Amino acid sequence: MLLSARRLCHLRQPNLQSSRDRDNFAWTGKSSLDEEPPLLSPPSTSPVVLHPQLSVIMASARSLMRLGSGRSLATAVRSSRTFTTTALKATQASTAPISEDVPNMRQAQRPPPGPLRAPVVNPADKYQDKADSLHKYGQYIMSCLPKHVQQFSVWKDELCIYVPPSGLIPTMTFLKYHTAAEYTQISDITGVDFPTRDQRFEVVYNMLSVRYNSRIRVKTYADEASPVPSVTGLFEGALWYEREVYDMFGVFFTGHPDLRRIMTDYGFDGHPLRKDFPLTGYTELRYCEEKKRIVIEPLELTQAFRNFEGGTAAWEPVSAGTDRTPESFKLPTPKPEPKEEEKK
Repeated sequence: MLLSARRLCHLRQPNLQSSRDRDNFAWTGKSSLDEEPPLLSPPSTSPVVLHPQLSVIMASARSLMRLGSGRSLATAVRSSRTFTTTALKATQASTAPISEDVPNMRQAQRPPPGPLRAPVVNPADKYQDKADSLHKYGQYIMSCLPKHVQQFSVWKDELCIYVPPSGLIPTMTFLKYHTAAEYTQISDITGVDFPTRDQRFEVVYNMLSVRYNSRIRVKTYADEASPVPSVTGLFEGALWYEREVYDMFGVFFTGHPDLRRIMTDYGFDGHPLRKDFPLTGYTELRYCEEKKRIVIEPLELTQAFRNFEGGTAAWEPVSAGTDRTPESFKLPTPKPEPKEEEKK
């Protein structure tokens, strides 16, 4: 606003180009530029109507010229700013074109839905290409090791080979050194307990081929008495894996350099991941205040051995429990039948 007022004040001063004009302006207040040019037509008698914004700016400029600097000047500028903004909004609102035929996009007609472009994929066929290649590869391994590989299975994109304990070392050697396999890394060794089988333990080897970016699973079987040959001679990383399987399941590995427990404490009784192992365990580990050391004592609340052969319930209640059924829901107990008199 101050800038526009200064521009108006500058426009009101005459442009004195010559010394004569300056002298005349100094004595009379008029210059040669103030002389009105000859009119070609008579002036109109209608009043001059200025633009609302221009009139407000000129009024603000006059008030600024009358007022000096200081607090009164800031008050005048603040008041004129409000009126200018209001006048500008009123001018824009009056001059803006009003269109009555604006279409409502919510009521506009939508294009008809076209046919489904995305192909319908059957989840069963998602791994069809990989499954076909894995079936061919499984048949190739069985043809190379017909005496050791019993069968193979493919589930989604996973290939699993089943071998007996006697064929584990030849199969693992083939999978590691053959150029069509090169499974040089053993990721994990674990076990599964099936109490109803003759060979209740299933030992699982998960292997990785870094060159072909492929994984394979090898499974063998054992029980409490029959051991499994150790693969630590082929894979040094299997040292701790086999110790873990021995500790959790009780599977023995022949040829292992250091077959001992790795997760449970010294003197631990049983193998925790067996299905017949009680959840509470057999012993309790606690700190004794009298002896000032940690002691191992037999557990009082032990869980009984679970027999899976007779079809009994896996969980037996600890006690008969308390019957909290309301009396209104209980059925009346029938009277006992009278005993027949014994015949003499």
